Amino acid sequence: MFDVLTIAALADELRRTLIRGRVQKVVQTAPLRVALEIYAGQRWGLLIDVNPQEPRFFLSRMVPAGDPEQVTPFLLLLRKYVRGARLEAVEQVPLERILRLRFATVLVEERRSGGERVPVETELVIELMGRHSNAILVGGDGRVLDALKRVTPAMSAARPVLPGRPYQEPPPQLKRDPRQLTPEAIASLLLEVRPDTELPTVLVQHVAGFSPQMARETVFRACGTSTLTVAEARSEPELPERLAAAVASVLAPLQSGCFEPTLYRSGGVPVSFAALRLRYLQGLEVETFPTISLAIERFFAERPQTEGFAHDRYAQRRKKLLEAIERERARVEARLRALEQEQARAAEAEQWRRMGEAILAALGELAPGQHELVVDGLRIPLDPERSPIENAQAYFERYRKAKAAVKQVPARLEAARLELEFLRQLEALAIVADSAETLEMLRQELGLADGGISAVPATRRSTPRKLRLWRTLRGDRIVVGRNARENDWITFSIARPDDTWLHARGLAGAHVIIQWAGPEDPQVLEQAAALAAWYSEGREGTQIAVDVTRRRDVRRIPGAAPGLVRYRNERTVHVRPRSPEELDLLEG
Repeated sequence: MFDVLTIAALADELRRTLIRGRVQKVVQTAPLRVALEIYAGQRWGLLIDVNPQEPRFFLSRMVPAGDPEQVTPFLLLLRKYVRGARLEAVEQVPLERILRLRFATVLVEERRSGGERVPVETELVIELMGRHSNAILVGGDGRVLDALKRVTPAMSAARPVLPGRPYQEPPPQLKRDPRQLTPEAIASLLLEVRPDTELPTVLVQHVAGFSPQMARETVFRACGTSTLTVAEARSEPELPERLAAAVASVLAPLQSGCFEPTLYRSGGVPVSFAALRLRYLQGLEVETFPTISLAIERFFAERPQTEGFAHDRYAQRRKKLLEAIERERARVEARLRALEQEQARAAEAEQWRRMGEAILAALGELAPGQHELVVDGLRIPLDPERSPIENAQAYFERYRKAKAAVKQVPARLEAARLELEFLRQLEALAIVADSAETLEMLRQELGLADGGISAVPATRRSTPRKLRLWRTLRGDRIVVGRNARENDWITFSIARPDDTWLHARGLAGAHVIIQWAGPEDPQVLEQAAALAAWYSEGREGTQIAVDVTRRRDVRRIPGAAPGLVRYRNERTVHVRPRSPEELDLLEG
């Protein structure tokens, strides 16, 4: 499924989304899996997994928590050369499942006198080639700095991948270029292969860049079936021409950039994803997505026995809620971008005032119909249909509007950012929701109950009748919020000032409080912290940082949605996320 079309769609998405973005964090979550947090107007997670059984690579809204035990030389080099760097370019090696991500940064070279700042460029090469998949960090001199999978000469005499060696792309395939595949070339190819060979197999074996999925789609578009043999093809004189046209149509997105990311399900279970609509799978359930990453992420998330949110009886309801949250987030992000542009325009206000004043100062020099005034190197466009006074007044009016915007935009920007934080909280809580009731409460918080969407729900709602509560043998109470209003309720209505309050650090998730039956117990504190990690977006991590403070040190954010808080005087513990069942707690 990670064929050349999928890689091209990913490259196109990364260029549109991440170019000039800055890498804020680099984590390793498994021996063959790393993730980059990149800020490009908003926070993105770039997930890279080169597991030979099921490699994956996509852009996500969520950044997984790192595993403190996974500290490898590759991770340390990524943090040295890539963390803090900007993504300058994304390129796909033509007709290959290889992406080259070029980063630029400035390092302080301590070996040079005075700690000279040295510009550095590095490339992160992502090779998504089945069991040969790899992620390789290449220095500016073209030599390998390190790789997620080191390949020794004993493992591959033709292409070792080791620090210090020159990086070499996989050797080119001795196959026909599909971009130059004419009907005559196809007819010649059909005469060279065995008659009982299936046509899709011929394309995979003899045409560069063609995956089995692309080959089946091509044959279906040409013949109406994907199981035609070479012998059957030879009996149709017009087939080479149709097949050449089908090859061109399948490869068309490489030139046009018009991808159609799709996900295919059978009985509700994902079976495939693609960067274009697959006609040969027309009997399956199909869903289209705005980006290929969303299709890939949904594929792996919904598959049974894979990482992501569980394939349970609530999956369909959870899926619809997450889609609604995503749509709302896109709307808020668009508003945020518009406000940032408005703020940038407001910064030009003083220049417009100077232009107006310059026009007034030069009234005696301006001629009727003049298009431009140049004063002290300042070029001032003029409307020839207006008088000098009217031109000056137009600039003063722009100045007044911009100054008014300066006063309003910061508050509106903050409100939009808080909305996004609230939606991130809803998304995390939806992913870890463990009942239909919890999903329904989250749906109501999004404002779907009345048929519309409002990111800031009404706060005057009935509170839940039953808390999500566990007790220890000593009688301590651990309470965990299930949604935004309940987070707010247990923190500011249930908890007492000296109760302990916990939350996964830097992650969206549930508020947790401990009401002690005696002196603070470190074991109970660790259990509550494990629950805070379990009911957060860091559930898949192995070690999660959880902040702990007194409830009296937690404050609501004025004007923000329920559940959004700021806190102080915290200490941080690191725990493995564990479920209530694993902790063997008593339900309250």
